[in-house]
Amino acid sequence: MLELEANLQAVRRRIRAAELACGRPEGSVRLLAVSKTQPAAVLRTAHGLGQREFGENYLQEAMEKQDALADLDILWHFIGPIQSNKTRPIAERFAWVHGIDRLKIAQRLSDQRPEDMMPLNVCIQVNIGGESTKAGVAPAGLAGLAHAVAALPRLRLRGLMAIPAPTAEAGEQLAAFRRLRELLNGLDMPELDTLSMGMSDDLEAAVAEGATLVRIGTAIFGRRPRTGI
Repeated sequence: MLELEANLQAVRRRIRAAELACGRPEGSVRLLAVSKTQPAAVLRTAHGLGQREFGENYLQEAMEKQDALADLDILWHFIGPIQSNKTRPIAERFAWVHGIDRLKIAQRLSDQRPEDMMPLNVCIQVNIGGESTKAGVAPAGLAGLAHAVAALPRLRLRGLMAIPAPTAEAGEQLAAFRRLRELLNGLDMPELDTLSMGMSDDLEAAVAEGATLVRIGTAIFGRRPRTGI
């Protein structure tokens, strides 16, 4: 618990320092703890330390944690590509989805979102580097997809998400995040308020280029063991 508390405090300090460095107000960047492969007990401890938003990549694992932590006020985010046969539980159990890159998936999520729940918050994933190994819509197809998703009744399009190619070069980090910000601005959809970008190794560059939500796993929970998941 002491290590987890120290890690959370360190990440929060990094976020605040990054906000100050570019003249942004405190609290303009939210921390999403990426908790895949972490047991429910660790999430419960993190919640006790003030963390409320958690991101999961593996649906079955996430549902088990949601059931185990149903007594807590957690805001659950689903991160990553979504298979058609998994849209219903995601629509029913999550508050946010990061990774919409096809209208078919967005349509299924909208159709399957329960009427008694608030619309599902979604971000479109953009493959800003054109990497063949990564999901995401190409920049050229973004505008059409964004307007189509925004029209779906049970979704609320919030913004864009990206996972740039890893690099330790600060200029390259800034350029990648700047590209996503420029794409968001180019949509001319002022209701969009979210740039989901930045991870443990590059959150400062992401904040400098306008991130409103950073997705942090390793810097909070440590290196994940290889599980074969």
